[in-house]
Amino acid sequence: MSIETLVIWLVVGLIAGWLASAVVGGGYGIVGDIVIGIVGAFVGGWLFRALGVGAPGSGIVSTIIVAFVGACVLLLLLRALHRTRYRST
Repeated sequence: MSIETLVIWLVVGLIAGWLASAVVGGGYGIVGDIVIGIVGAFVGGWLFRALGVGAPGSGIVSTIIVAFVGACVLLLLLRALHRTRYRST
């Protein structure tokens, strides 16, 4: 992996994670947003393939949209798990 690829992953992760935390709420800071965005890219890619939906558009904007959708799903799952965990105690 080149340094340019790594920087692109970090930037996409940061943008998608920040947007998702702004929409869903409950951000985890800069590093957390990057992680949420990168993991969200994998979740979004899996989700789009599972539903048979193509990524909207092309290029980096399409990547950010897919990562954003995945990051939103991931944040909602984390929120649901967090609530369930603390309700049972």
